[in-house]
Amino acid sequence: MDATRKPISLRALYRRDRHVWRLSLMMVVWMAFMAITRFEKFYTLINVQTMFAQFPEFGLMALGIMVCMITGGIDLSVVGVANLTSILMAMMMKALATADGGLPVYAIPLSFALSMLMGAIAGVFNGALVSKIRIPPILATLGTSELFTGIAIVATNGKAVSKLPRVYATSINSRLFGLIPVQLIFFAAMAFVIWYLLARTTYGAKIYMIGTSSTAARFSGIKTDLLLIKTYMLSGLSAALGGMIMLANYNSARADYGTVYTLQCVLIVVLGGVNPSGGSGRISGVVLAILLLQMLQTGINRFPQISSYYISLIWGGVLILIMVLNYFTENNIRLLKPKQRT
Repeated sequence: MDATRKPISLRALYRRDRHVWRLSLMMVVWMAFMAITRFEKFYTLINVQTMFAQFPEFGLMALGIMVCMITGGIDLSVVGVANLTSILMAMMMKALATADGGLPVYAIPLSFALSMLMGAIAGVFNGALVSKIRIPPILATLGTSELFTGIAIVATNGKAVSKLPRVYATSINSRLFGLIPVQLIFFAAMAFVIWYLLARTTYGAKIYMIGTSSTAARFSGIKTDLLLIKTYMLSGLSAALGGMIMLANYNSARADYGTVYTLQCVLIVVLGGVNPSGGSGRISGVVLAILLLQMLQTGINRFPQISSYYISLIWGGVLILIMVLNYFTENNIRLLKPKQRT
């Protein structure tokens, strides 16, 4: 062990992972508040299981937005992709339903495989618009969001696709060993894949470089167009998987489901420490932000005097507050850094 190596101070740890520290503190404060005010309603096994079953549908979409934001872009089409995927898969499962209301053995694996294919195609389309045609990501994905939603509306005439075979919802809404929601397993698997890609592969290093400086990335020999297409494809896969979870939770599909998730997912990603300009961000912060927002939403619902209509207002206010805090935090860190001697 090197005796000359100085121990890392708490201030250095805070600067390295200040978003994780901030989120952890907020979670502790909220958990303490709920313990004081609504302990018997909030701290129950069924409530915890319900929370862990609810957040994967929008958590998966947030993971997709995260990888795009690291590159300096954004994907606003995740809800559109999720709804279109869930609608088409719901139609397919209704067509495959047996006379007794069940499904063939291959139906659920086939629906997941096709949904992943559809999500990948939608992501490649988004990536091509951003990388090849050079449309700003916010405009490209906003346009495709309306496109995917429009296709879903035309396919359903604006109605919900319901009366699905119960076996699908029952399978996805079940609990492993009677404790762990299956939805959480899907989320954890996708989160692990994205963590591995970002932290353990050259793909992750390259998209961070693109987010820091796309010009420098191109001059260093990185195929930025192909990487952007892969990144938006990964976002499409996450959104499609979120759509399949949403289909199981509602046991129906409709073009306007999850309309609030777009703002909520952007809030999660920014709250988790991903720089909207690109180049920085960790999945650990985003996962903590997902958990925090789910705990906040569940906790607010335990106060009947607070209308659920205020939740979107609260999310918007929190998003602006976090952006302001990040701005001043970044400026303070720059001022605290010692100047190099010339």
